Amino acid sequence: MFSARNIRIHHIGPLSLSLRAGECAGISGPSGAGKSILMRAFADMEPFSGDLFLKDTPHHRFSGPEWRKKVALMPAESQWWFHTAGEHFPSGFPEENAAALGFSPDVGNWEIHRLSSGERQRLALLRILIHRPEVLLLDEPTANLDRRNTEAAENFILAYMEKTRAAVVWISHDPEQLRRVCHTLCKLEDGRLTGTGKVLY
Repeated sequence: MFSARNIRIHHIGPLSLSLRAGECAGISGPSGAGKSILMRAFADMEPFSGDLFLKDTPHHRFSGPEWRKKVALMPAESQWWFHTAGEHFPSGFPEENAAALGFSPDVGNWEIHRLSSGERQRLALLRILIHRPEVLLLDEPTANLDRRNTEAAENFILAYMEKTRAAVVWISHDPEQLRRVCHTLCKLEDGRLTGTGKVLY
C-alpha cells in the first residue's frame, strides 16, 4: 500500500518500511535521531535518495501537492496563516468531526492567536483529513494534549483508519501510546530503523 525503499537522508539510512492498508506502524527513538526528518522525506518535503511508492505507483509520478494530499504529514508544530480556524477549511468546517475531538460548534470562529497548543494540534489533525489521505504521517500528534483529549484524538484517528483503510506512520515518545494504537513497532537509532515487534490486540 505504502512503501519506502532504501531511503537515505542526511545521516539516516538506508532504510525501508512497508505498510498494508489499514496498518499503523509506530516509530520511537531518541531525540535527534531524525524521526521528523524521515517523516518529511516520506511526505516528499525533504531531499532524499531511494524510492517511495503508493499502491505500487512511484512518488515521482505525482506532483508534490498531489502526493501530499494522498500522503499527508501532520508535523509536531503546525502552521497557521489565516485569522480564524474556519478560514483554514475552504470546503466548510467539519463540525461533526470537531465535536468528536471535543470542540464546541463555534470553533470555526475562534481566532488562531488565542488557541492553546493543544487546540491547534487537534485542529491540525482535522485539517490534514480534508483530502481524505490514504497515508497519515503523524509526528507526535498528541504531545500537547491532556489525557482526555489524547484518548479522543487516538479514537478519532483509529476510527478514520477503520473507515478509510488508511495506513499510518505514528511517531511518539510514549511507548504505551504506541502499544495502544499500532500494529507494528519500530525504533530509529543511529540512522537505522529496526523492528521491535508486533502489537497483539
